[in-house]
Amino acid sequence: MRKATRLLWVRLAVLATGLGLPAAVEAQFTYTTNNGTLTLTRYTGPGGAVVIPSEVNGLPVTSIADNAFVGLLGLTSVTIPGSVTIMGDYAFGYCERLTNVTILNGVTSIGLSMFQSCDNLIGVTIPESVSSIGDYAFEDCESLTSVSIPNGVTVIGFHTFDSCYQLANITLPDSVTIIGDYAFSTCGFLTNVTIPSGVTIIGDCAFSDCTRLISVTIPSSVITIGSDAFNGCSSLRSVYFQGDVPRGNSSVFPNDDDPFVPFKGPTLYYLPGTTGLGSTFGLLPTQLWNPQVQPGSLGVRTNQLGFDIFWASGMTVVIETSTNLLNPVWSPIQTNTLNGNLLHFSDPQWTNYSSRFYRLVWP
Repeated sequence: MRKATRLLWVRLAVLATGLGLPAAVEAQFTYTTNNGTLTLTRYTGPGGAVVIPSEVNGLPVTSIADNAFVGLLGLTSVTIPGSVTIMGDYAFGYCERLTNVTILNGVTSIGLSMFQSCDNLIGVTIPESVSSIGDYAFEDCESLTSVSIPNGVTVIGFHTFDSCYQLANITLPDSVTIIGDYAFSTCGFLTNVTIPSGVTIIGDCAFSDCTRLISVTIPSSVITIGSDAFNGCSSLRSVYFQGDVPRGNSSVFPNDDDPFVPFKGPTLYYLPGTTGLGSTFGLLPTQLWNPQVQPGSLGVRTNQLGFDIFWASGMTVVIETSTNLLNPVWSPIQTNTLNGNLLHFSDPQWTNYSSRFYRLVWP
């Protein structure tokens, strides 16, 4: 009798799970139906690590409604299935103990203020299927350290990563065309930013008060930079323009004419043949941008001496060598067109010479 009772219990458990979730867990979600699909409208469970089901009773879960998890202090991690294509506004907003989010491939849209003020969010995986990230989506995620935006996203909206104080690494794909107002404002740990080659507009205050930002590379595709886009970036030293200087005014970059303030703003570098900069830009100095050997890059890799060259993508540089600097005869050994802003040069013949010197030549 005891064995028969146990078998009955196992059978009931299998029927209850249906889709791999215990009945008690499924009861923690409420849904509405729409043309044979489900929208998760609210989570009522205790929190912790939550896995959202991909289907219930044979119906796929395709969306998460506005405010479905908003303000749940017990939520620590969440996995969103690939069946979900749309996540609503404020869906996980103000979940202050949420630390990790996994979004499986299939989701196409991250809603307005989706993870706003999730103070402890450390890691988030955004799949290739996502094409839209709403305004304020990650605003005030103070513990977020790095984000990789998938190719296919075209707009980084207003305040999307505003006040993500710990954000130190951001990868933006070439599909991005617009960086909205305050998109990365007050991201205090960002040190270097390369704007993707498809961006046409950088919004007002887009990178304002990124106090550790040291250098910025702006592609030729950018036609407009908003007011104060980089204002308050007190560590900014170098801005590299890959094309003509876009529309904007001197308030775009930090500058200070106070004689008692040591920081006067960045140097703006321009390429030969481009327009838009004179000897100064507002109060900021300008300088012709020529190829540069990256400091500290000289060394041996895989038994070849080499170094990194920093210049604009698409530019051509010739590396020449000589064995004598008193009466030098320079000979070209390699011609390269940069694909991206950084090129690594290596010399497999360097051990054949007692001394060998290098220089960069460009058209």
